[in-house]
Amino acid sequence: MSYPDGAATFRASADMYGRFVGRYAASLSAALIQVAGIEAGNRLLDVGCGPGGLASALADVVGAENVSAVDPSKPFAEMCREQLPSADVRVAVAEELPFPDDSFDGALSQLVVNFMNDAERGVGEMKRVVRPGGTVAACTWDYAGEMTMLRAYWDAAHEVAPEAAQADEAATMRYSNLAELTELWRKVGLDDVEGGELWASAGYEDFDDLWMPFPSGIGPAGAFCAALEPDRQEALRTAFARRLGDPSGPFELRARAWYAVGRA
Repeated sequence: MSYPDGAATFRASADMYGRFVGRYAASLSAALIQVAGIEAGNRLLDVGCGPGGLASALADVVGAENVSAVDPSKPFAEMCREQLPSADVRVAVAEELPFPDDSFDGALSQLVVNFMNDAERGVGEMKRVVRPGGTVAACTWDYAGEMTMLRAYWDAAHEVAPEAAQADEAATMRYSNLAELTELWRKVGLDDVEGGELWASAGYEDFDDLWMPFPSGIGPAGAFCAALEPDRQEALRTAFARRLGDPSGPFELRARAWYAVGRA
């Protein structure tokens, strides 16, 4: 069983992304913006903007004309641009940001650092494009613990498919604990580095609403699901639902992310 590149699994469908982790974007963005100390009048960059969850939240604070955003996925960048026509949205990777030095008051990245091909270079680029004293901030899921949806999913996957040990994001994702993430911030030379936990939540109509994106192949979890034979997909679905209490109607899940903030 082989798996595609993690970042590539997010490029197929912006709609599926919205139904997957995109549901958490509003509450997670609000929490990240608060700890980053974003203020009206700031000029900001969203690195790895996806369909535009964080960029839209930033625009609500500083105005879309003060927001720039990049994503390596053209469909995601186009969706972000449709939401924020006054923003400067470009197709680009974190490791090669298409902006001059000292262009922004802050650069933020939500759930992207562990998908960068070279995270040290990518965060270094975020630092480069931020003015001295400006903010560089990011967050990543707590895959091993309190990201309830993904932790329950991977625990179910371990139950029905031994090969899940190769794909579980708790084992494969770097920078998904507080110590490693804040150490990355210090390694690229950021000052006054702080870190901690953020909490987000998402609501679901029922378990089918939660399950629907997984067989599509979205994200590493979806890629694992899509690679299974139909009978094992169904076994995974059953085990996943059981671990969440077999919800039959609307329910909500909470999720923890780790954050790091530093000054350029």
